[in-house]
Amino acid sequence: MRICVVGAGYVGLTTAAALAVFGHEVQCVDINQAKIDDLNQGKMPIYEPGLDDLITEYSQKNKLHFSNNVVESIRDYPIILIAVGTPSQSDGSCNLSYIKQIVEIIASTINSYKIIITKSTVPPGTNEWIQQTFMEMGIKDDLFDIVSNPEFLREGRALWDIFHPNKLVFGTKTDRPLEVLKQLYLNEDTPFIFTSLTGAELIKYASNAFLATKISFANEMARICDAFEVDYADINKALGMDPRIGPDFLNAGLGFGGSCLPKDLSSLKHSALTHKIETKLLDAVIEINHKQIELYVQKLSDVLSPLAGRQITVWGVTFKPGTDDLRFSPSIALIQQLIQRGCIVHTFDPMVKLEASDVIPYMDQYESVDNSDALIIATEWDHFINCDWPEVQGRMKGSIVLDARNCLDGELIRNQGLLYLGVGIG
Repeated sequence: MRICVVGAGYVGLTTAAALAVFGHEVQCVDINQAKIDDLNQGKMPIYEPGLDDLITEYSQKNKLHFSNNVVESIRDYPIILIAVGTPSQSDGSCNLSYIKQIVEIIASTINSYKIIITKSTVPPGTNEWIQQTFMEMGIKDDLFDIVSNPEFLREGRALWDIFHPNKLVFGTKTDRPLEVLKQLYLNEDTPFIFTSLTGAELIKYASNAFLATKISFANEMARICDAFEVDYADINKALGMDPRIGPDFLNAGLGFGGSCLPKDLSSLKHSALTHKIETKLLDAVIEINHKQIELYVQKLSDVLSPLAGRQITVWGVTFKPGTDDLRFSPSIALIQQLIQRGCIVHTFDPMVKLEASDVIPYMDQYESVDNSDALIIATEWDHFINCDWPEVQGRMKGSIVLDARNCLDGELIRNQGLLYLGVGIG
């Protein structure tokens, strides 16, 4: 099949590469000329393990192409997959301006039947709006089918997820595109969920809202464990063994971040409120997450007061390991609070050199802790879990290690003469 993927961001690039692997002819387009030039030269605008090799391989096989000829590509390809950004606005709603631009281009160029697939995460009702917009513009319904096909990719494991999906969700208005959709990802053993356009949109939001709820639940339980001097790791283990709950997304720590969970919770909340639906559970999930940074800063302040003038090293600035994504990173929020308290902040991350005022980034992990009063683990990279703790102890001025991801062996660290701190560690 010939597919035009609109948007060369995280979802667009990963999806375009996978579709090429599945044997389709894929044209990935973006209005950003510099990004397209880089891709055509083999330079990746994002980091995702294995993605650069796939893009290089299938570009050389002429299965994957990159272009900024957005209008021509949308006009000429029979399948359009929309993967543009839908960033948050100040009121929590999604900015759909990029979606609207693509809809206008399709409407102005359509001259033959097209399957239009929305991969971008959009508020409930968006795909119905696209359908209605085409109808109001006089485009006959036999010229198009709108499909809502949300993605469920984890940054750092996106290729695994797209090649081994646990489900494929398609929202449609008619049965016409179903056979094509079944062949799109070549996953014969994967369960298909066919639903309405809005049903597919809400499946995506419900999934992310539930994952965020598990994280905030874990963080609240860890606080309770602190009060009763119980190790939350034991609670986590027991919960994970319950098949009704499962082990994923139950680690306590700084809270969730990234480009999906914060944005999608805000958007779902905003959408619900427009229909006068209260979202008390979502409100609590968001509130707990916001308070996590303050909790860890207070933990540090309790043993290192006053914080003003103290040199603090923060290991990890990406919102999770395995990515270079800084969007809504709890690490960045933590660093900002430390600076507001008057701290001198050093940072190290194996993937990103943080360029920010009032922050001193290091290229060497161990040099970053020289003469520091405290070290905070803000992202659970393996580099930090398996580091040389005697080296750390010898370089630091102070002795505090604040584990903001509950990922370290506290006993090992204490045996090096360091003070190990966390939340819910007994």
